[in-house]
Amino acid sequence: MNAMLQKHKQYLLTGVSHVIPFIACGGILIAASLAYCFHSHLLNEHGGPDVSKAPWFVQEMFTIGATAFTLFPAILAGFIAYGMASKPGLVPGFIGGFIAGMPQTVGDRSASAGFLGAIIIGLVAGHVTNFLKKLPVPKMFRPIMPIIIIPIFSALPVGMLMLALDMPIAKIMVGMGHELESLQNGSQIVLAMLLGAMIAFDMGGPINKAAFFFGAAMIQQNNYSIMGACAAAICTPPLGLGLATFLKRKIWTEEQRESGLAALGMGLVGITEGAIPFAAGDPFRVIPSIMLGSMVAATIAMLGGVGDHAPHGGPIVLPVIDHRLVYVCAIVAGAVVTAVSINLLKTLTEKPAAVAAEKT
Repeated sequence: MNAMLQKHKQYLLTGVSHVIPFIACGGILIAASLAYCFHSHLLNEHGGPDVSKAPWFVQEMFTIGATAFTLFPAILAGFIAYGMASKPGLVPGFIGGFIAGMPQTVGDRSASAGFLGAIIIGLVAGHVTNFLKKLPVPKMFRPIMPIIIIPIFSALPVGMLMLALDMPIAKIMVGMGHELESLQNGSQIVLAMLLGAMIAFDMGGPINKAAFFFGAAMIQQNNYSIMGACAAAICTPPLGLGLATFLKRKIWTEEQRESGLAALGMGLVGITEGAIPFAAGDPFRVIPSIMLGSMVAATIAMLGGVGDHAPHGGPIVLPVIDHRLVYVCAIVAGAVVTAVSINLLKTLTEKPAAVAAEKT
């Protein structure tokens, strides 16, 4: 059992190593575009950055960054499947991952399976491909198996499965957003903790978007505290994980430390996806840590009366924040809790041999 888990962890790390450049490229380009808009006061009616008002090169930069983000679920799933089944796994993995990233519209909202869907479908694609590779076939068909037969007969079930799951996932997430709206008259602490946990759980995925769109909708009703809690939670995962790689460098690999630098940059401009390379490679320790940190950040922001007048998060939105000092304190507290939690979990749960290997 342990050997199987280790193998699957290696498959995930194969996907992560290939997707990191896409997330870093997309995140930094989008961050630079949004920073330009805020600095130049190019804002929409809700106070958020409006790239359409920026010069053409900023718009193009944003488009290129957004394209990199659009591709990353396909890259992640494709190379997870590649790690499991080599080249024949690429086709079903890429197709399944691309479908996982496709937004499905439900009413006036949209959602997709996101990076968690990409991980699941990447593993499914790898297993399906390996099953097909082991089938006995006549000798005359063997040369075309890896280039025609396996791609077609693996992509079909994988693609159909992801297509079948996409709309139900979208409906669940939109329904979750409506449930959040019904909770706004209840306990502020409970609501803030729930928002923080949702924002961090899938880092830009459907659950994250359900909480984010709830906050954005409240801005239109002149309720800025919901978005204030979300804004603090949004940047906490990448900032906390980036901080963790600095606080205890020896337990992180060189690649992870480099990802930490990129995560810090993305966290400063409110791009939660900067945490994905860490979560995809080690979901069982990273996701609880970032959820805890974001819950802390959101709760402090909510109790401190933080209001965010823009549908965005991170330090970049400070100019449109009410109670800015509390907002900064919330982000710092959440990032520290995340960093301490993940470093403690890694130290307590990793075998000495694994830690020694990472030190080298």
